[in-house]
Amino acid sequence: MSNRFTLSLDAMGGDHAPRMVIEGLEIAAQRFPDIDFLLFGDEKKLRPLLEKYARAKSRTQVFHTDEAVQNEDKAAAALRGGRNTSMRLAINAVADGRAAGVISAGNTGALMAMAKFVLKTLPGIDRPAIATYFPTRRGESVMLDLGANVDCDANNLVQFAVMGEVFARNVLNLKQPSIGLLNVGVEGYKGNEAVRQASAILQESRLPIKFHGFVEGDDIGAGTVDVVVTDGFTGNIALKTTEGTAKMVGYFLKESLKSTFISRIGALLARPALNDLRSRMDPRRYNGAMFVGLNGICVKSHGSTDEEGFANAIGVAANLVNGKFNERIKEDLEHLISSESSKEAAAS
Repeated sequence: MSNRFTLSLDAMGGDHAPRMVIEGLEIAAQRFPDIDFLLFGDEKKLRPLLEKYARAKSRTQVFHTDEAVQNEDKAAAALRGGRNTSMRLAINAVADGRAAGVISAGNTGALMAMAKFVLKTLPGIDRPAIATYFPTRRGESVMLDLGANVDCDANNLVQFAVMGEVFARNVLNLKQPSIGLLNVGVEGYKGNEAVRQASAILQESRLPIKFHGFVEGDDIGAGTVDVVVTDGFTGNIALKTTEGTAKMVGYFLKESLKSTFISRIGALLARPALNDLRSRMDPRRYNGAMFVGLNGICVKSHGSTDEEGFANAIGVAANLVNGKFNERIKEDLEHLISSESSKEAAAS
């Protein structure tokens, strides 16, 4: 890491918190020696766990609260009544400048509502989006929005494209990521009005981005583009379908490999290849969804993850902070707005 900074952690969010958070913190502390941590949660539960991990303890400040957002809490209720929860206090630390980013494995809806209320959106961004990356045949790709915005207009999709491109450059270290709009076909006349208008804006934009055009559902796993842009309704369905298909294939493979004596021998011989496949498909490796478009780094870890997955979510936040993610989004949006203003002036 080039500069020392601090990250804020919601210690009570997640199915296996706070143990998973502390153990993940220890892994992250080893990987990122230039990061300090603020830990928000029940001090009586956190202190005994931290005592087991000297590295994490030496770089962590604990802030006590005995309130936490529950998985079943509604977003609006959590926003109104959760001012002293571990989640809200962790987000506040970013807003007041004590931390450069926040990570939580807690309630997704509550986290989005609180983060949007406290951190606000970046200039030029109408709505924040949820973005994450996942494996493809060509490597890894970013997709957004994954559920924050059910209905989107053309400008929302264009903003998602800009933010996704910056995300891919910072997290996947791609020099010039390609961008595709998810559609029901690749032909220019297909899709709804929002998708077609967004395509036209991106094609005419002077931004230094590589716009591929429309992509279809099977292009996601193929890795046809590095950034897949869609509305939150479609994106969430696509993500859940992909996750479900991966689990189904894994289940069928496991059942087939233990069905007969010969297949069990084959599984033993193929163990190195199967271990490699398991590693490439391990959801912990891709844990950490970014709420892009907020005036601060906010990363959502999967609630059921373990310490390895949570450490990877911390790594996503670290890469975004170190890569000046929000500053680059601001620059690209200013360029886009300037380009659109110049075209309007020329037309008049």
